[in-house]
Amino acid sequence: MLSLILAALIQTAPVAAPTSPPAPATVKLVMTTTAGPITLALEKDRAPVTTANFLRYVDAKRLDGITFYRSMKLPWNAGLIQAGQRDMAKRYPAIAHEPTSKTGLTHTDGAISMARLAPGTATADFSIVVGDMTGLDAKPDDPGFAVFGRVVEGMDVVKTIWNSPRSPTKGEGVMKGEMLEPPVRILTVRRVP
Repeated sequence: MLSLILAALIQTAPVAAPTSPPAPATVKLVMTTTAGPITLALEKDRAPVTTANFLRYVDAKRLDGITFYRSMKLPWNAGLIQAGQRDMAKRYPAIAHEPTSKTGLTHTDGAISMARLAPGTATADFSIVVGDMTGLDAKPDDPGFAVFGRVVEGMDVVKTIWNSPRSPTKGEGVMKGEMLEPPVRILTVRRVP
């Protein structure tokens, strides 16, 4: 009789659902541009160094008034727009590089990534990817670029900037013909409460 009662209790005992790990923490921002608002979610858990750097600029309002100055277009309907703080007095020291091979993030449509020369030289220039550009991710022989978030609202605004007029003569080297004319101003960048 006891075994029947135990069997009945075991069959009716609630089974705990498998738990999935919590989603990585993000910080939401709204970047208000002359073309419209772009909402970003920055990956503070997966890319802590790069996110902290960007938030330092945001909190000090050092991204207010800068411009998207570049639109790169590739033949397969992908590319990026690039912005940055051109005033050297408003730049903080360069940060350590966080490759995508360590963060698990990737350069897919809407990713925001730090622009740099060599790894460890990123300061305040950043790009937003249009389409997939996973060739910018880290590879065994190339550290790639550091993704630290993505656009969660406003990809239509990103594409408007990407499709803005470009100067055929401005820019140097690979950037010749990619300079926006006129540049698109970022009015403010603020955390979303």
